[in-house]
Amino acid sequence: MAKIGFIGTGIMGKPMAQNLQKAGHTLFFSEHFDKAPADLVGDNGIALANPKEVAQEAEFIIVMVPDTPQVEDVLFRDNGIAQGVGAGKVVIDMSSISPTATKQFAEKIKATGAAYLDAPVSGGEVGAKAATLSIMVGGCPNAFERALPLFQAMGKNITRVGGNGDGQTAKVANQIIVALNIQAVAEALLFAAKNGADPAKVREALMGGFAGSKILEVHGERMIKGTFDPGFRISLHQKDLNLALSGARELGLNLPNTANAQQVFSTCAALGGSGWDHSALIKGLEHMANFNIRGE
Repeated sequence: MAKIGFIGTGIMGKPMAQNLQKAGHTLFFSEHFDKAPADLVGDNGIALANPKEVAQEAEFIIVMVPDTPQVEDVLFRDNGIAQGVGAGKVVIDMSSISPTATKQFAEKIKATGAAYLDAPVSGGEVGAKAATLSIMVGGCPNAFERALPLFQAMGKNITRVGGNGDGQTAKVANQIIVALNIQAVAEALLFAAKNGADPAKVREALMGGFAGSKILEVHGERMIKGTFDPGFRISLHQKDLNLALSGARELGLNLPNTANAQQVFSTCAALGGSGWDHSALIKGLEHMANFNIRGE
């Protein structure tokens, strides 16, 4: 069983850490920012003062924090991960961050003698709890093979996409697809309800055809019931689409539909919904239409 450092025990990180513990691994947590969750600390969960101490104790160091600046901080701060790693260790960033920054971080970590994997995930809180996450990995094949049992304790669809940065690129692509599917479902249900049809029955009818999708199944039901407690917050999806749009500018690409989805998310944020689940994109469309499919 491996000794694993785990930094970032939020909505996604905590169940991921729990699944690693269920698989028999010993985890080390840093308390430089917050106390480690009490239910993770015990026989196979040890709290330490800072990321450097975690990196010194662990063979694998997993980072699962919200955005690029937080990853950079835990890696390279005073008493950060970079000061505690060396040959034989593997740093695994499972956050969703900039592919460009990832390549820079990887080079700095590899200069210490450690290996670096970017391994962002998809599947939300539900997938994190059920250990069914999709994991998109960038990095060298040897480090990937060493880390594979850890990934298998947290997810089901595990793919090494290529070198460092390619995992994050795949995640940005994933978030484009998810956002545009959410918007498509929201627009369809809004159209149906405004036209006098029962959106729940329309969803049921569409589930059996070519329009059927996981987004229609899960998020379509959320839209109809109005259950917008986050599995994945709008603010985080906005962050991911910002990565897509800034990357597109660097590449000379136009992503018009991604930009449009971002504008609808911004409408939700202006309504106070940054913390809503991303399925609540429909509330931005409803606001613009002055019509609510739930009759609220």
